[in-house]
Amino acid sequence: MTTASKSMLLALFPDLDPAAHAVEKLRELGIADDHVNVISGIPVTQAMLGRPHQWSNVPRLAMAGALGGLMLGIFLAFGTPNAYPLNVGGQPIVPGPPSVVVMFEMTMLGMLISTFLGVFLDSRFPSYEPKEYVPEISDGKIAILIECEPENEGEIQAAMTRIGAESVKHAEARKL
Repeated sequence: MTTASKSMLLALFPDLDPAAHAVEKLRELGIADDHVNVISGIPVTQAMLGRPHQWSNVPRLAMAGALGGLMLGIFLAFGTPNAYPLNVGGQPIVPGPPSVVVMFEMTMLGMLISTFLGVFLDSRFPSYEPKEYVPEISDGKIAILIECEPENEGEIQAAMTRIGAESVKHAEARKL
């Protein structure tokens, strides 16, 4: 896929080590981290490749959901018994231990729901646009998608081949 001023190259590596060296080499060549995308069939952390940590809003959404759930739990534990008092032989209207259980469960439920929605929205799912797909990734290989200037293609291809890329070719976006 070639845009008006950018080219997309896809380098395919047999293992994680050469891919990590390739990311370092791309940095040396002046390719910014946001123009490099590592595609892998196995979970690979940013630290394994020497890439900067990617920030996510999921922890903040989880905390907001937990606080919302706690508020709901407090309302259920204290508001409902006070709105509909039921006097039972010498016991308090708001019972202590069951109230703690209700507040805990509502806090966890709020956090669980908001975390699920946060991950769902953060991953931009569903996506209907064409994506880069390389069948070899299913066989355990690692691909690096590089967005570069057309005049730098030869230099990048040569560098990736020297590091150990099995192939370096133009990327093509296809419907999955």
